[in-house]
Formats: sequence, C-alpha cells, structure tokens
Amino acid sequence: MCLTLESVSFSYPNGPAILHDANLTFEQGAYYLVRGPSGSGKSTLLRLLCRLEEIQAGSIQYKECDITDIAPASLRRCVAYVQQMPTLLPGTVRDNLLLPFSFHSNKNVTPPADLELTGYLDSFLLTGITLDSEANRLSVGQSQRICLIRSLLLHPEVILLDEPTASLDPESAEVVLKKTMELSRQGITVIMISHSEKTPEGVNQIVSILDKGLVAQ
Repeated sequence: MCLTLESVSFSYPNGPAILHDANLTFEQGAYYLVRGPSGSGKSTLLRLLCRLEEIQAGSIQYKECDITDIAPASLRRCVAYVQQMPTLLPGTVRDNLLLPFSFHSNKNVTPPADLELTGYLDSFLLTGITLDSEANRLSVGQSQRICLIRSLLLHPEVILLDEPTASLDPESAEVVLKKTMELSRQGITVIMISHSEKTPEGVNQIVSILDKGLVAQ
C-alpha cells in the first residue's frame, strides 16, 4: 500500500462536511481517476493527501507512517501536487525547473544537470523550447508540462494531478495523459482529477466521492 485514509473527516470552517469517516487505500504504482460532482471535494482530497489541508479526524498514512509525523517538505517530495492552473515565475525555463532545489528543505538534494533537463523537455514533446526560453512566453499547455516536469525532478513516488488537462488544447492534453500513463507503468502512483466522461488509457481504478465517503471501482 502507498496512501491510506482511515476514518478521515474534513470540513471547511462554517461549511458542510466534505469527507466523513472516509476510508480508502491507494496502491503503489496504480493509476487512479477521481470523479465526483462539482464541490464534492475532489481537490480537497488531493490537498489532504499532501497536507496542504489538515484532516480533522481519522488518519492518513504514507507507507504505514502517519503523515503528521512527516515534515511537510519531506512529504511533498514524495507526494507531489500539481495544481490545475500552471504557475511559473519570471525567468527562464531552467530557472523554473530548478526552483525546488533553491528551497532550504531541499538543500541536500543535488540539482539535475542541463542534459537531464533537456531530456525531460524532449520526452514531453516541448519542441522548440530550450532551457533558456523565457517562461512568460510559453503557452498554457507548455507551462503545464513544465510544472509537471518540475514535480518529477524530485522523483516523487506519488503524483497528484488536479485536472491537469482542463485548460489545455487537445494536443497538449494528449501528451500529458500519455505521460501520466507512463508514470504509473514506471511504478509511480498517479491520482488524477478529471471532469471528462472519457476514462484515460491506463487507469486502474475510478475513485468517486459519494455522500462524503470514498468509493473505488
């Protein structure tokens, strides 16, 4: 097992419960698609898994260790979160890819060399984009792929994708979906939110948020 929720409950202040006594286990290397009505708590679920939100009851375990016993920065190296709208800082593509390695929490992690970074750009079909390209000139689809690469550079074992194709053109969306399938086949657990009725190739299980609980099919 990789991530396990045991009797998890969560609600926002002065709001209704999002999860109540929810239980689910995510297996290592599987590809999960999270579905549910708008406002049901799909994004909240991903944020809980990497401690961007804190549960109010129950426990979440990563590799049988309670995530509250893991430093947030350490947890997020292993359980990486990629938000729906890509966020890049002013500067070059290289600057943005290497951003996580400038954080104090990653001071002991060796940054990848340009050759490795260029290999990632090629594998994500970022034709014409170099490490010296200005980030503010990239399209939304290109920016999303850069954000995904940036998360992968820390070699996470789980990647959380919050509707990564929602704002992408069909070609960019196809590239992202193909890469997520490849990641799961490499042993990385992929947990992805999608509103699309089409189930991406490679998905092992669909997780639905129903009546404040979690159901895997």
